[in-house]
Amino acid sequence: MKTHLNKLADLEYVQIEQKEMGTVITVPPDNLYETASYLKNEEKYDYLFDMVGMDYGDKLGVIYYLSQSENPEHILTLKTNTDNLEKPRLFSVHDLWLSAPVYEREIYDFFGIKFINNPDMRRIFLRADWNGHPLRKNYSTDPNYNPVPKHNEDIEDMERVPSVTINMGMEEQHISKLFEEDEYIINFGPQHPSMHGVLHLRVSLDGEIVKKIDPNFGYIHRGVEKMCESYTYPQLLHLTERLDYLSGTMNRHAVCLLCENALQIEVSERVEYIRTIFDELTRIASHLLGWGSMCNDMGAITAFIYGMRDREKIMDIFEETTGGRLMPAHSVIGGLACDIHPTFQKKVKDFIPYMRKMLKELHMIYSKNPIAVGRMKNIAYMSKEKAISLGASGPSGRASNWHNDIRKIAPYAAYDKVNFEEVLRPGGETFDRYYIRLDEIEQSLRIIEQLIDNIPEGPYAEKTKAVIKLPEGEYLQRVENARGQFGVHITSTGEKNPYRVHFRSPSIVLVGALKEISINVKVADLIMIGASLDYVIPCIDR
Repeated sequence: MKTHLNKLADLEYVQIEQKEMGTVITVPPDNLYETASYLKNEEKYDYLFDMVGMDYGDKLGVIYYLSQSENPEHILTLKTNTDNLEKPRLFSVHDLWLSAPVYEREIYDFFGIKFINNPDMRRIFLRADWNGHPLRKNYSTDPNYNPVPKHNEDIEDMERVPSVTINMGMEEQHISKLFEEDEYIINFGPQHPSMHGVLHLRVSLDGEIVKKIDPNFGYIHRGVEKMCESYTYPQLLHLTERLDYLSGTMNRHAVCLLCENALQIEVSERVEYIRTIFDELTRIASHLLGWGSMCNDMGAITAFIYGMRDREKIMDIFEETTGGRLMPAHSVIGGLACDIHPTFQKKVKDFIPYMRKMLKELHMIYSKNPIAVGRMKNIAYMSKEKAISLGASGPSGRASNWHNDIRKIAPYAAYDKVNFEEVLRPGGETFDRYYIRLDEIEQSLRIIEQLIDNIPEGPYAEKTKAVIKLPEGEYLQRVENARGQFGVHITSTGEKNPYRVHFRSPSIVLVGALKEISINVKVADLIMIGASLDYVIPCIDR
């Protein structure tokens, strides 16, 4: 089949299909790197949205979701697999996209696929002494296979870095040290305060200057993707709000959209309007907490209290309609769990002018503070090109002038019915990442203002089957949560339980960005830079 990818279409080993979700390219493992390189360098697929490990039973594989920053509405799917289940190997693409190393380590951790030429093939969530790879279909869940450890992981094990290369057709295993003997290493975390979750950073310092950062994840890993394989589709929704708990309504919305599209369920406009309003209220609440936490990390305790004060009003609105605050559990497959409370519209309309007034106050107490501005300006620059390669979407990417808002790129719910701006800032510095979230609060208020008085009449939920089964196939859904592009991949075999569920975390690549942009900054600025990226650790650990 001829496509715009004419050069690839002419190659015998390339299989190209046109599916509902876009172009799907399948290549043998030996041709993976040259194909990926061609797509990146010639076809300008400069954004690696995600990598999904797969166990097909007789084969292990990887799905690469690629996009062009200049044509972001389209997703291209690149697939490959290997039938060597004992020693699965694929070539690494770590030198093509800066986000690839962390994705490859995750796939190795859960599926056992080692990526040739990736210089760091350590596990990323599980301990180095963990037995087996949990997302393999033949993985043993016998508790005796991996008994609860009675001792902490050895620091030396965390610093032994294995890798695999090919030399003269022969595979070679290598072990290197993460840090040199004379490096001065300190631990940041994994306590929650200042780290924004149980994140552990091993930081190499030269005096007060940061020279190297090694993030360690997994302290709150719950095996969510493994759990999903034994859950029904409605039960998945419970887990999605517990990933990025500050974007819970958006994450839940993503799974509902995926299932509704797969089942060809059309929800009413009433549902679309209410879901959009809930999502934007959640975005405001998240940005207020992120703003307050960042200010608190720089010593401004009053700012944190102000942010929590305003966020509390949104929690009260959620509680009145749904009974939940942080996790409203409002969207369900086919609509909403309940209709809005009779006072919902009035309270939301009262909140809009209140929040606009408070925005001015937030800017007054901190955005114009010369000490705060002096600390944030000219610190931790991230270029647009680096943001794209890192996959640092959302406010952090838009602060580097990268157009990546899914609400504009591929509108869903009621986003095509409202006028709002995708806020971009050209600076790419810590101050830009700080400021853009306050600007985005104003845009969220604009969206809500246009919808709140125009919620149509109609059912709040469509009738669905008692047992929901998605048609056999692979599905992908993207939404814009408070930290960036959140994605859901589901592989269905037509049963009531999904065969494979994978969540694309926007936060994991933001920690990768911290590792890249914090080199040669002062250690006093490291926490502030992390706060400006606003990652949420349970979303990473899953």
